[in-house]
Amino acid sequence: MPLTAAQVKTGKATDKPLKLSDGGGLFLLIQSNNAKYWRLAYRFAGKQKTLALGVYPEVSLADARERREEARKLLGAGIDPCENRKAIKFSRTSQNANGFEVIAREWLAKKSHTWASTHTDKVISRLERDIFPFLGSRPVPSITAHELLIAVRRIEERGAIESARRTLLHCSQVFRYAVATCRAERDPVPDLRGALQPAKTVHYATMTDPRAVGELLRAIDSYHGSFITKCALQLAPLVFVRPGELRAAEWMEIDLEKAEWNIRAERMKMREPHLVPLSTRSIAVLRELRTVTGGGKYVFPAEHTNSRPMSENTVLFALRRMGFSKNEISGHGFRAMARTMLDEVLQIRPDYIEHQLAHTVRDPNGRAYNRTSYITERRKMMQLWADYLDKLKLNQ
Repeated sequence: MPLTAAQVKTGKATDKPLKLSDGGGLFLLIQSNNAKYWRLAYRFAGKQKTLALGVYPEVSLADARERREEARKLLGAGIDPCENRKAIKFSRTSQNANGFEVIAREWLAKKSHTWASTHTDKVISRLERDIFPFLGSRPVPSITAHELLIAVRRIEERGAIESARRTLLHCSQVFRYAVATCRAERDPVPDLRGALQPAKTVHYATMTDPRAVGELLRAIDSYHGSFITKCALQLAPLVFVRPGELRAAEWMEIDLEKAEWNIRAERMKMREPHLVPLSTRSIAVLRELRTVTGGGKYVFPAEHTNSRPMSENTVLFALRRMGFSKNEISGHGFRAMARTMLDEVLQIRPDYIEHQLAHTVRDPNGRAYNRTSYITERRKMMQLWADYLDKLKLNQ
């Protein structure tokens, strides 16, 4: 029930803080000293957050409700109210509202809800550490390509070549946002094309020789460690999803009757839901595993608790214990294995493979193809791939 003015005025805490809810996430927090604070609870990008809306009686019940509606409008526009407040506060204290840091934080508040939290943290960290101290207070239109180059070369000089490249990319995105919001004329980053050291391409260790793959699969089936780890090893080559997507798989995502694994958008790198058709072999592994872990949330729970998924290093360490070196196979290498062998050995159309790898596939006009139109062909491909892996295990 909504609060009344009388309840707000007379409400008192005892020995513990008291929360009085008004609905829609708005509540009055009454501390043990009876100080009263308005708060708004909300979710953004899958995270629970709290926004301070003022102190009672300076902020009345009507005022708090009005501020709640303002925050909900921001949420409806895809903007985090907390981050929006930070950007506004900074802009008011900054000498120039067109400062690079002001616009960068505004851009971050607008974009971060579409990213994984780990990616957001990395972007913020790079900008706060290497760009804001040198260019943060500068008006965006006045920043030159040469000044940007000086900033990112500081990153290069400490040996972080890839970080320098990515930081420059973030700067370019901020400049393009400033152009789109009429606070800059152009993005100077393209003027620096070729100015940074090229990043070294790192390829994940994998196997593509059929005989070697057969030996690996037989070793996995003979694994004497944890049964849960063994099942993860068996599924890794069959479904070839990213290691993080595999280890954090949840039973609610898997429908064994439909032979489907539907991974939610927030768990995917590109923040789009992803369908993994399950082969008969994959279903057999999952049915057996369900008798062990089916009562919990995670398909592959951690060793000592069901409240979180297995460690990111579990599969990798198991491969090492079986005698496979880091130069032979990695957890991510199962994706490269499938990509190469489906194309070169089984002659599967590359666009089917790329869709199953959760890569964006575009038509000649740059538009993303609809993944749902590929489901039938992907089902056939996944069963063909599983059957092929079974043959490799038998060819000793």
